[in-house]
Amino acid sequence: MAPDLARTCLACVEISSYGLPSASRAFGRIRRPWFIFTQTLSRNGIDGRMNDSTLDIVTGGAGFIGSHLVDRLIAAGRRVRVIDNFSNGAERNLVQHQGNAQLEVVKADIGDKAAVQGLFEGAERVFHLAALADIVPSINEPEAYFRANVDGTFNVLEGAKAAGVKRFLYAASSSCYGIADAVPTPETASISPQYPYALTKYLGEELVMHWAKVYQLPAVSLRLFNVFGPRARTSGTYGAVFGVFLAQIKAGKPVTIVGDGTQTRDFTFVADVVSAFIRAAESDRAGQIYNVGSGGTYSVNRLVELLGAKETVHIPKRPGEPDVTFADTGKISRELDWHAEISFEEGCRVMLEHIAYWENAPVWTVDKIAEATRDWFKYLGKE
Repeated sequence: MAPDLARTCLACVEISSYGLPSASRAFGRIRRPWFIFTQTLSRNGIDGRMNDSTLDIVTGGAGFIGSHLVDRLIAAGRRVRVIDNFSNGAERNLVQHQGNAQLEVVKADIGDKAAVQGLFEGAERVFHLAALADIVPSINEPEAYFRANVDGTFNVLEGAKAAGVKRFLYAASSSCYGIADAVPTPETASISPQYPYALTKYLGEELVMHWAKVYQLPAVSLRLFNVFGPRARTSGTYGAVFGVFLAQIKAGKPVTIVGDGTQTRDFTFVADVVSAFIRAAESDRAGQIYNVGSGGTYSVNRLVELLGAKETVHIPKRPGEPDVTFADTGKISRELDWHAEISFEEGCRVMLEHIAYWENAPVWTVDKIAEATRDWFKYLGKE
């Protein structure tokens, strides 16, 4: 028997030039849950609804990148079904669409094959973004990461294959390159994942490419470099630098700089990443892997300067992390005519405009970071 699945239809708002809803709507607090109705899955999909050629599935659609993608798809007139277990995603990331019949949200875990069985019926395209994403906790929880990022990807692929979707887009990670042997880093660079998150995301990509080769699934993988923007995760885990810094600044605490801050990252704004997904979805390319980066690389010290941090403190550099991440985006530029448009400086300005999003995020101190990364140093600090 198919499981009962919580679902709801969520109000479109005006989309800005960055593809972001207004802060007043997008970041409002939710006082009651949306998922108050249950519906049994039928053989024809959820209640037989939304089964037409404009239906897109977005796994992880309540998350950081996924919710921005949902905004763009709905603005383009697409119908969207989000599949999310809300372990990382947040209801407030989709509140701007409350009451909009173009959007359906299914609360389900992609790691549970029975829970997602049949959810892909009627879909034209699948955007697979659901994953466990913070790198540091993956050291302590490799099984959870494998279940979400490998088993979950298998389940999504099987669902998409059974539904005969026309396009499958996978959110891969540039962390697969590890400490890259070439900078800027092309897609042909050596693969050397340094920690379980990087490994499981790469294994997910390998599954996607295998399904494209063997089963002719029209799939494309996008290796994302250091994505930032409004709605970046505010979970209780020690994660991406923007969320850590903005929560510290909002709380009036020192910003914790890893090492001397001269390390650089290819910080890529979320609206540009969404554009890459759309461009890939609208193409006829299949079985291809593309880097998605900003076209530059920027130091952590420059980030601290642009965010206007008044006080800083330095913490030990972590083993296994590169000094530089910098995507070679020549392939995606040539084949998909895509390039980033939002500058690092403009992206930081937008982040500061939305700093209220991190008001209730955990504030990381030197001691808390040391505790959270203890096993990281234990396992990756060996010669």
